[in-house]
Amino acid sequence: MDMVGCRTDLASEELPQNGGELPGVRSRQYERDGFAVTDVEVLDQEGAHALCKPIGRYLTVDMESFFRREEDAFPRAVTLLAACMGQLLPLAPDASILVAGLGNSAITPDAVGPEAAAVTLATRHLKAQLPDDFAMFRPVSVCQTGVLGTTGMESAELIRAIIGAVCPAAIVVVDALAARSSDKLCRTVQLTDTGIIPGSGVGNDRAELSPRNLGVPVLAVGVPTVVDAGGGLIVTPREIDKYVRDAGKLIAYALNMHFHPGLSVSDIDMFVG
Repeated sequence: MDMVGCRTDLASEELPQNGGELPGVRSRQYERDGFAVTDVEVLDQEGAHALCKPIGRYLTVDMESFFRREEDAFPRAVTLLAACMGQLLPLAPDASILVAGLGNSAITPDAVGPEAAAVTLATRHLKAQLPDDFAMFRPVSVCQTGVLGTTGMESAELIRAIIGAVCPAAIVVVDALAARSSDKLCRTVQLTDTGIIPGSGVGNDRAELSPRNLGVPVLAVGVPTVVDAGGGLIVTPREIDKYVRDAGKLIAYALNMHFHPGLSVSDIDMFVG
């Protein structure tokens, strides 16, 4: 199902279907480790207007083989995503990071962020208490922001408060996205250095989480879990529970590998238990 005209969070879905070019937008497609990658750069305000996305870079990885559970697909997908994260969010040694899982854990299609946060290694306290034992790790803080309806606070308000307490050098936000085509649902991971406006894909815009708003680099990672079919109708896959768990684990393992380059997938397995 391709809902032409419906909103999408995916920059790749805003590219011309006939392969044409947009002014102020540069894009290319390539394959890496068996996964198709679309690399889109919005270069200026003209490109932002043409693509309906902020100036910045967007990497979209087709994870079809991972969700089909092909042999060795998980470690290959984790390694690729970690490399993509490194392109968009290079980190100085020992730079502290805040990871924020956005969304509502009680609503499965909106639970990608909480699922990822639950598997991301929180190490800030360990670095402080046992610096020699955790010398190979960087300090990472992890939070789940919940949603305005249950906390009474915007995610941006919570994150700003945490920034004041832990002073991270960069922030990673993980959230569920909306796609235009059902073929993209739970089959795609988008990474961008522009940040995110929570809820924008389904018309429920909250305060943006961006480098401009938060004052530090922001990497946004998301997986489309719904199609906004219009008229108040939201479509999601039948096996969304399994897909969201898998997506959260995949993103978290990639974050762990990016933050702590010495870790392998088997090492992360041991730490997350």
